[in-house]
Amino acid sequence: MYKLFFRLFFTRMDPEQAHHLAFRWIRLAARVPVLRTFLAAALAPRYKELRTEAFGLRMHGPFGLAAGFDKNAVAIDGMAMLGFDHVEIGTVTGEPQPGNPRKRLFRLVQDRALINRMGFNNDGSAAVAARLHARVPVFRTVVGVNIGKTKVVPEAEAAADYVKSTERLARHADYLVANVSSPNTPGLRNLQATESLRPLLTAVREAADRTVTDRRVPLLVKIAPDLADEDVDAVADLAVELGLDGIIATNTTIAREGLKSPARLTGETGGLSGAPLKERSLEVLRRLYARVGDRITLVGVGGVENAEDAWQRILAGATLVQGYSAFVYEGPFYARAVHKGLAARLNASPYATLAEAVGADTRKAAV
Repeated sequence: MYKLFFRLFFTRMDPEQAHHLAFRWIRLAARVPVLRTFLAAALAPRYKELRTEAFGLRMHGPFGLAAGFDKNAVAIDGMAMLGFDHVEIGTVTGEPQPGNPRKRLFRLVQDRALINRMGFNNDGSAAVAARLHARVPVFRTVVGVNIGKTKVVPEAEAAADYVKSTERLARHADYLVANVSSPNTPGLRNLQATESLRPLLTAVREAADRTVTDRRVPLLVKIAPDLADEDVDAVADLAVELGLDGIIATNTTIAREGLKSPARLTGETGGLSGAPLKERSLEVLRRLYARVGDRITLVGVGGVENAEDAWQRILAGATLVQGYSAFVYEGPFYARAVHKGLAARLNASPYATLAEAVGADTRKAAV
């Protein structure tokens, strides 16, 4: 039903307008008590065997919403209502910014992909912090906060900008993510180099610790799929050295190989997400797990279209899995289908628990 609606209605709309329309419907539904209860029962059934613990946090399952969909923390309960076990908001920057000029979001339907050059459009860390502080949760869900660099801030001052956001947002975050891998903010990906990343992550860790003294706020870093293998290894080693809690693999790619969509779309600048990212994201995840093992929690994202993709991420080493682009194509039953399929795969596997399955294929390949 949704796919017919998508083809007849959403594909005729500008992608960003369609996003805002769908987003508005989700938010409105979550505000109506009877409706949200009905929708949650239909779209977010719970499977005991999928219960997951990561960063000391307990979740209904391993499948969450990646950053980028709810940039300003306005629909956390709506996304939980749709079945996502955790919701990562953002990317949030130190100062509010409008992002890049429109048109900046493109659907590649033939490739089941998106290209975006949004440019971290968001209300800024002060406004988002106030919104999170005022929030009265309707559904219990883990909330991650993804932070990035304000565009006008020079690269040399990036750490201070991340610290500003950390000081405002850390107390409201179940976990915090330093995003240094979007291709849409000039100079941002340069921060993935270890000589830049070490002082930045150290500063964020110290800011989180002095801001929130009654608990440890888990800190993760999100990396690009376009890193060379040796750079992936370097980030993994740095994460272990600094005692980071996790790595998210991966963000969008600037690569365009093998796409089927028309050149007028594939030639657009920005980050490519969705199905074409599947194999490289999985490769990076396997490489990370082979490097860090169980010392760091890995989050797999990029090309996760269905339960099989999520299961492959878990077997490769991901404790948590995230989706975003496929949600555009699959609609409101996306998370439900992933959960149902994951439970079936776990029950048919030799593993007693989901935690036992994490990294199983990567460990076998190393023997």
